[in-house]
Amino acid sequence: MQQAARIALHERASPGAVADSLGDESRARLRQGFETVRARSLALAAPLSPEDMTAQSMEDASPTKWHLAHTSWFFETFILKSFRDGYRVFHDGYGFLFNSYYEAVGARHARPRRGLLTRPPVTEVLDYRRHVDAAMLDVIDQADEETWQRIAPLLELGLHHEMQHQELLLTDILHLLAQNPLAPAYREAAPVVPAQAAPQVAPLRWCDYDGGVVAIGHDGEGFAFDCEGPRHRTLLQPFALAARLVTNADWLAFMADGGYAKPGLWLSDGWARCQAEGWQAPLYWQPLDGDNPDGGWASMSLEGLQPVDPAAPVCHVSLYEADAFARWAGARLPTEAELEAALEASVPESGSLAGNLLSSGALRPLPAVAGEAAAPAQLVGDVWEWTQSPYAPYPGFRAPEGAVGEYNGKFMCNQFVLRGGSCVTPDAQLRASYRNFFYPHQRWQFTGLRLAKDT
Repeated sequence: MQQAARIALHERASPGAVADSLGDESRARLRQGFETVRARSLALAAPLSPEDMTAQSMEDASPTKWHLAHTSWFFETFILKSFRDGYRVFHDGYGFLFNSYYEAVGARHARPRRGLLTRPPVTEVLDYRRHVDAAMLDVIDQADEETWQRIAPLLELGLHHEMQHQELLLTDILHLLAQNPLAPAYREAAPVVPAQAAPQVAPLRWCDYDGGVVAIGHDGEGFAFDCEGPRHRTLLQPFALAARLVTNADWLAFMADGGYAKPGLWLSDGWARCQAEGWQAPLYWQPLDGDNPDGGWASMSLEGLQPVDPAAPVCHVSLYEADAFARWAGARLPTEAELEAALEASVPESGSLAGNLLSSGALRPLPAVAGEAAAPAQLVGDVWEWTQSPYAPYPGFRAPEGAVGEYNGKFMCNQFVLRGGSCVTPDAQLRASYRNFFYPHQRWQFTGLRLAKDT
């Protein structure tokens, strides 16, 4: 694990650009992408003890050990068993332990009980990864061209699948460490530069858009998950987006005005959840002065318990809270089509998306830089932005046949779309068309919001 820890977390080798074709270069690029992604998972786990990697803090989260094993199970199940002659399964019971939700593949261990899997130990899971890695590299190197044509799309899917689990690994370990009264840090906090000790909250400006008929969804170039397409046209009315994300200072004003105590601001289900769970602030927030919120707030982060930065984007709020705040502010949440259209309009011709993603190494949302740019800031990175759009199929969507068809389509019910990535999203995972989705009550992800309004 120590060797893996020396691999930079900002490694940018991009499997998203890796399989732009299935020609001569794709095999070498996918091989490099495989090695990079697999090494990054180990680097992210390196600061953790075996005890950290085994515990499960809630049903929505999974132990780090399970993430490391499940991502290996994916390659073993969907590639090695089918395409490597004579492949020896590492352990006959791992298919049951580390399947997530693939009904077509078989039965599985119950998700809420993953933290009870003290066996296999972490050392054996790492042996499992090495076993799978060696076999995968052998398949990549030796598959004939016809077989490679079938392997390459599954391999690329597996790489993006593992990148999703890298983000989950960090959000899940944060939730676990937050349950510890000692508030242990995933890593030591970076020293504060004096000039940055008290960043100013950028003023709220609005960026206007004319609307009209726009095309959204993946255009078919490069990798995308099935739920990102087909590309299609949709009508947008004239709208405006806030030039920055909602900040902690904004949220403190909402709290001070009794935002968590005014049912008229809340959706009915949201108000019921707020009351049932006693929400009074974003997840991980706690008063600095015991039970006295007037003494200021701290928040649990991957660098331990830290004072809430008023200028940073608010984080770890549910859709219900985001919607209530938007109503309190006299605005609304954007639709996913509005955010995608705004992002596509602001992306440079290179098509690269830049922002506070995993490569920055910050592992926390950062304040916006004040400026007069015509396009909104922070459309990429910092926090996933809640939208008012339910996670539903685009016109013409069809899930692929077979087990991989269970990847996205069957979850298109009762969840909402988020856009833009977060400070723990691997760079290569993100595209303008990328659709994240969670249930409206969930808060443990790096989720925040941007205001929108009709014009």
